[in-house]
Amino acid sequence: MRFLRIISIILSFTVVALYFPFYAYALSDEEITAPSAVLMDAETGEILYEKNPHEVRACASITKVMTLDLVMEAIDGGKISLDDTVTASAHAASMGGSDIWLEQGETMTVDEMIKATVVASANDAAVALAEYICGTEDEFVTQMNKKAQQLGMKETVFKNCNGLDEDGHVTSAYDVALMSKDLIKHKKIFEYSGIWIDYLRGGKTQLVNTNKLLKTYNGITGLKTGTTSQAGSCISATAERDGLSLIAVVLGSATGKERFSDAAKLLDYGFANYAMYVPAVPENAVCDIKVKNGMKPTVRTTADVSKPFLIAKGSDSKITAEVSLKDEVDAPVKKGDKLGKIIYKNDKDKIAEYPITAANSVEQISFWSVFSILFRTLISL
Repeated sequence: MRFLRIISIILSFTVVALYFPFYAYALSDEEITAPSAVLMDAETGEILYEKNPHEVRACASITKVMTLDLVMEAIDGGKISLDDTVTASAHAASMGGSDIWLEQGETMTVDEMIKATVVASANDAAVALAEYICGTEDEFVTQMNKKAQQLGMKETVFKNCNGLDEDGHVTSAYDVALMSKDLIKHKKIFEYSGIWIDYLRGGKTQLVNTNKLLKTYNGITGLKTGTTSQAGSCISATAERDGLSLIAVVLGSATGKERFSDAAKLLDYGFANYAMYVPAVPENAVCDIKVKNGMKPTVRTTADVSKPFLIAKGSDSKITAEVSLKDEVDAPVKKGDKLGKIIYKNDKDKIAEYPITAANSVEQISFWSVFSILFRTLISL
């Protein structure tokens, strides 16, 4: 009998595994060894896990996430280009810590400087880029702090652009996630953060990426590591699978190995528990609505629901859509005018909303519009 009971239990679990392949699990704070960590959905900014997310801490070279964000903005805005030549100043060449041993007066392209900053975490290259964009590192740091305020980074104060320990140079895991989310909007950054080994100076200088997850984690795309005596071992790790993009931030780990392990745990938790859901447009969201005093009796509606939203994995069968539309609208109606909305819910909880808009324009009836139609009709007779 005991044998049969064991077989029955095994079969039960097998059935569950077949019909319910997803099993959600919680991530405890004890499993994450770092004192501060955050897991964020890169698309929505939703926090999926947090441990002391607003604790103010040093962050070492994670600072360069903001530096690179401003560099990418300068490129996209046409202020600088990847082919521009950057000349290292005495100040840039004087940086310690991780560097590429720039000499005063040495030149490299913006592309090469970015590569050195991302892959080798080069402090001298970061300063050279900052000076090239703003003239001085101090002015660049001012712009970094302005950008931090714009992003809502309330625990962050930058004192330099490379992350070397300095009194008052602090941030938080949540703030790091915010600036990482902003940086990866510039998809070009992944061309650098995904490099494992590369070379500068005609092959004389080898760059090896400080992010060891590039070799061990499925779907990893970046982003930046950092280590100093004050900050400990830190990482902002980005990864993507099946359209779900995640940002895992770990600050203050005791060792580099622990920081990578914690980041992998966070990403594993996110990919196991969440998915991106691409909704379908409900049939009743596309229809004709009466137009009062319009040159046409109706206006056609349309809805763009191509932007996916985050859901708990396995909950897609519970998602419902509610359509709210006006019965009648007054002319004039312009193409793109909001005429209603689609609300997607998981049980009773609202999880996404999309506007229903006018697919075409409808002019208002006027004497001249009616006269114009009559005139064209008479001409055509």
